Amino acid sequence: MSRHKNTQAGPSQRQLRVGEQLKHIIAETLQRGSLQHPDLGNVAMLTVTEVRPSPDMRQATAYVVSLLDQDIQAAIHALNEESHVFQKEIGRQMSMKFTPRIAFKPDDSFENS
Repeated sequence: MSRHKNTQAGPSQRQLRVGEQLKHIIAETLQRGSLQHPDLGNVAMLTVTEVRPSPDMRQATAYVVSLLDQDIQAAIHALNEESHVFQKEIGRQMSMKFTPRIAFKPDDSFENS
């Protein structure tokens, strides 16, 4: 039996649970319309498909897809600029040792299927 952790293993149960909580908080923040960025347009048409926290829970990647034909790259750039709003809301709603920094990326899995 090896004492070393398998680096190819999937996310832990805690990562999955925290990822779901982060996803709900980010979606609620988007729905509430708390963001005041000119490039965001209609944020109600953005959907957070998945949030993957890092093993140390200090960073998380949120994957976003647009339901409209809006420029997803501009929306991702604007979301990354406004990530402090999400981090503040996460810190308010979750009790964790560290509030994860959120990085937004486009979800390409829908385009590939």
